[in-house]
Amino acid sequence: MCNLYSLTTNVEAIRRLFRLAIIHPNAGNLAAQPAIFPGYDAAVVRKTNEGRELLMMSWGFVLPQRDKAAKRVNNARADKVRASPFWRDSFEERRCLVPVTSFAEPKGKKPAVWHWFALRGDEPRPPFAFAGIWRSWKGPLKQDAEPVEMNVYSILTTIPNDVVKPVYPSRMPVMLSGAEEFETWLEGRADEAFQLARPFPDEKMHIVLTGEKMDETII
Repeated sequence: MCNLYSLTTNVEAIRRLFRLAIIHPNAGNLAAQPAIFPGYDAAVVRKTNEGRELLMMSWGFVLPQRDKAAKRVNNARADKVRASPFWRDSFEERRCLVPVTSFAEPKGKKPAVWHWFALRGDEPRPPFAFAGIWRSWKGPLKQDAEPVEMNVYSILTTIPNDVVKPVYPSRMPVMLSGAEEFETWLEGRADEAFQLARPFPDEKMHIVLTGEKMDETII
């Protein structure tokens, strides 16, 4: 599971890394986000007829619930994304890239110790992407509230590698790095994209920070 990540690089670096053709007005003044939680708006890269577009979406698919408020679902299990009707169409038709510089998982309780994971590289936190899916939502987010219209995204999770497992033994985000993986996730067939839904190589990532504060990140 992933409930907290950061994006602290600038929009020009994102443009180059993801080979953007379009930056939506809502992402034009993209500010550093050292702590992104479910329900927050954050940057997403999606495919359009004019090329790749960067825009802001809300983190978490919306799952309606009878007689109570809708539930936000921010993670999609890779082993269920092709079978579940809730996820399947988005995986087959609306895959996206979620730019990231690090993500956090807790270990222990009262207090939990947060461990921040990032890629190894020349920069302290080289940008990469989560494998994401997106859809449009129209309806209320709270019981008896007015309907809203917005784009929402979720990120795929898989079994953890040996870097994440000692901290969070059940799941980790599906991480993508490099032009070829970005291309396959956005442009490839569904079966090709699904081959990327695996643990990230241990040697390519590390823990960059630990602490009890959830927002204790380095910009």
